[in-house]
Amino acid sequence: MSRPLTGKTALVTGGSRSIGAAIAKRLAADGANVALTYSASPQKAADVVAEIEASGGRAIAIEADAGNPEAVRAAVARTEETFGALDILVNNAGIAINGPIEEIGFADYERMIAVNVTGVFVASQEAARRMKSGGRIIQIASSVVQYGGFPTISLYTLTKAAITGFSRALARDLGPKGITVNTVHPGPTDTDMNPDGGPVSAIVGPGIPLGRYGKDHEIAALVAWLASPEASFVNGAGLLADGGFTV
Repeated sequence: MSRPLTGKTALVTGGSRSIGAAIAKRLAADGANVALTYSASPQKAADVVAEIEASGGRAIAIEADAGNPEAVRAAVARTEETFGALDILVNNAGIAINGPIEEIGFADYERMIAVNVTGVFVASQEAARRMKSGGRIIQIASSVVQYGGFPTISLYTLTKAAITGFSRALARDLGPKGITVNTVHPGPTDTDMNPDGGPVSAIVGPGIPLGRYGKDHEIAALVAWLASPEASFVNGAGLLADGGFTV
């Protein structure tokens, strides 16, 4: 079978679990060397690396809090040092602190901005300094920027909307260098943060035309396509994978 990413190197932030782990494994299955970052799940990160290596791939796990700019810079540098290049960056790391805006503490606001926005900016900046023509930057945002699905997610929506606007503008900056920048907007997806059958699913589930939550491998498949040569003319796009939730 063709492996479209053979010879490429990818960095997946927040790649130890859920969507991030699925992305890391799919990119490796497609032939890429994979570095993944983690913050609080060292064993899960090691398990992802072991699974990739057991299938004949190359992978490393890097401890790096996405809210720490120096740690993010070091992760990008280590990826290049280990594999000799950086061709694909997937900014997947993110957190959600939900609640009525009147009750959200400012420290929580700052933490959300640090992880969900600053971390994306720093990783993208460092990647842009290293990538050659054909590079791919893929941001993981959310369908909530299209449609606020339920109350208490205003802060989360703010951070994901910031990523969306940043990516569209960055596509203009990096397009002349042959580097594409695209955003994937997952809808309700079965993850550690928002499990199928959890409290949120009771609210949003009835609004999904396909009648089910998404699976992490379905999001990973879209990311893998954006990383592949087949998507070489896709730039500045925001692609929904939400089962029709925002229709």
